[in-house]
Amino acid sequence: MKFTNGYWHIKPEMDPHFATQYLESAVLTDPSGKKSLNVLAATKPIRGRGDTLNSATLDVTFSAPRENIIRVRISHFAGVREKGPFFETFEETVSPAISETPSTISFTSGALEARVHKEAGQWQVDFLADGKLLTFSGYHGMAHILKKTAVTGSIVPPGDPYMTESLMLDVGEYIYGLGERFTPYIKNGQEVTMWNADGGTASELAYKNIPFYMTNRGYGVFVEESSDVSFEVASEKVERVQFSVSGESLTYDIIYGGTPKGILELYTALTGRPALPPAWSFGLWLSTSFTTNYDEATVSSFIDGMAERDIPLSVFHFDCFWMRGFRWCDFKWDPDTFPDPEGMLKRYHDKGLHICCWINPYIGQRSELFAEGAEKGYLLKKANGDVWQTDMWQAGMGILDVTNPAARDWYAGKLRDLLRMGVDALKTDFGERIPVKDVAYFDGSDRLKMHNYYTFLYNQMVFNLLKEERGEGEAVLFARSATAGSQQFPLHWGGDNSASYISMAETLRAGLSMSHSGFGFWSHDISGFEQTAPADVYKRWIAFGLLSSHSRLHGSSSYRVPWLFDEESVKVARKFSRLKNRLMPYLYQKAVEAHETGVPMMRPMMLEFPEDPACETLDRQYMLGDKLLVAPVFASSGEVTYYVPEGTWLNILTGEKVSQGWHKDTFDFMSLPLLQRPGTVLPLGGCEERPDYDYTDGLELQAWEVPEGAEVVVKIPDIKGNTVMTKVVKG
Repeated sequence: MKFTNGYWHIKPEMDPHFATQYLESAVLTDPSGKKSLNVLAATKPIRGRGDTLNSATLDVTFSAPRENIIRVRISHFAGVREKGPFFETFEETVSPAISETPSTISFTSGALEARVHKEAGQWQVDFLADGKLLTFSGYHGMAHILKKTAVTGSIVPPGDPYMTESLMLDVGEYIYGLGERFTPYIKNGQEVTMWNADGGTASELAYKNIPFYMTNRGYGVFVEESSDVSFEVASEKVERVQFSVSGESLTYDIIYGGTPKGILELYTALTGRPALPPAWSFGLWLSTSFTTNYDEATVSSFIDGMAERDIPLSVFHFDCFWMRGFRWCDFKWDPDTFPDPEGMLKRYHDKGLHICCWINPYIGQRSELFAEGAEKGYLLKKANGDVWQTDMWQAGMGILDVTNPAARDWYAGKLRDLLRMGVDALKTDFGERIPVKDVAYFDGSDRLKMHNYYTFLYNQMVFNLLKEERGEGEAVLFARSATAGSQQFPLHWGGDNSASYISMAETLRAGLSMSHSGFGFWSHDISGFEQTAPADVYKRWIAFGLLSSHSRLHGSSSYRVPWLFDEESVKVARKFSRLKNRLMPYLYQKAVEAHETGVPMMRPMMLEFPEDPACETLDRQYMLGDKLLVAPVFASSGEVTYYVPEGTWLNILTGEKVSQGWHKDTFDFMSLPLLQRPGTVLPLGGCEERPDYDYTDGLELQAWEVPEGAEVVVKIPDIKGNTVMTKVVKG
């Protein structure tokens, strides 16, 4: 939210109370023995006893949830009862250092220090790492702000306050992340509101809003507020990142990792690391698409057609109309279209396929589950006790109340029957259209905070069920909505894009932002969801899609099998799906790293090359793991401009050597810049037909530019993620 008109003037409807002067401090110890530092700040200069009257104060408390993380909580009225939900965090015991000089008082966690200035009239909190200033909160930074009513001079009643903070930016400092955003990759200059919405990929709206950003200065900021936090990223004040939220308190964490990877390792340690998806999920997924007409014969023709053309397929996905219209969701196969679902699923399993089905947390009034859920109190209610309903999406639909444990068990029980029939994975669609007006949750959750947090409980519920039914390491989702911590339940896809190069590029920008936001695995609808792509877009997107962590052919009103585009599309799909399977010894080890460290498989260039300033703004290429550079082609001409960091790289598709610097080249549909990093060893598997196989069988180690005398250690996992072979390659 913007509170000012220019740098000096406050908007006339705003009544701010900025932290202005240090008053006093105290060291606090909670029942578990954890120490924190509380600082009291005045919001006007205190020159005498009379200045202590008719004035607000702010309590600023510093604590350490993990080493090298400092949590800052700013509060105004301490008597306000805070309702959840609150983000789940994984904390450790830290022994912070608290020290004081005549002019400052400091709270230190590991190498990170928060230093409060005590001089009268000079309120400032510096955040330093190893003595070097990272950022600071100073003049007109921390504040409690009230809105005025239309009546001149009056103040709105309690309940409409805001808390805000702003942190200074250095020269050349860039902001990354804040969830899956389709807007420009660098967030400087943008106003970003944390509000999950079904807005497609061509808008400022986002399905996955994550109140975490990182900078190219070695630190990140996580705002621990699950409601609609508003970020002004070098926009209202171009020298700062400002964030604000309604209420009487604001909590945020400064996370010092030193490097971009280090920041993500700490952030995901705090909010949760991604589970390791099963190896079979990395193969090609094919969908029925959304509104197409299909039955078992249609589906079988697609599956058999892929096999006949030597295009390996790992997962077949049934989208919405596996159920009857107006009954989403009742989790019952349409009997007219699929009279023998169990037999059908067995037939597909016998072909070596895994099966995914589409679901969402909405219950249409025509579904027999609606009456049952309404009677038992499992659906979200209005304040007067009626079931909350809408005709948007499904006629008269209600929404599962995920805060009710009995409702979660009931919903999961319906899904359990589906899994035991033979379904292997679930596409957890939607979760963004969660109302905030006239709703009451079972557990009394704050309706505003639940809007974004709903998706966490929804996907957690389904993911845990999959773990129970399929076992550890076999659970995988295909989820659209997310919030902080949702990375624990992979995987997520980019939502409703369009069939164009422009949409392909905005999709990649979103994936890069997701990588900055702690998500290790990410996918997208190859060739676009809306419309039907021209053959050239389809072929270029196939290469991009099969060089992403997960790969799915899906659309809205048309089938996405390659032979419906042109014969060359078949060749492109065959080449890149088989290439991805051969890359699995490498890719699955990168998946294990994402699971263990939080460093994503798809890596923005600055994540892998933070010392190269040319990499800081690159948004049309990425690293797939640490060894492969991918630059998708976004033009019908086949021309692509891309940047190569230091050294001589190898295009593993063409055998061409590519030196450091900017390049503009033209590629046919069977190729693109896919470059192996110098000094690396790329493990290639002996199987092209499937992603889950013995990666040691027929293994080939491709060394490139390994310096003489150097040793490169290569770890090869099995399909459970365990290291089963370690090779040392000498230069």
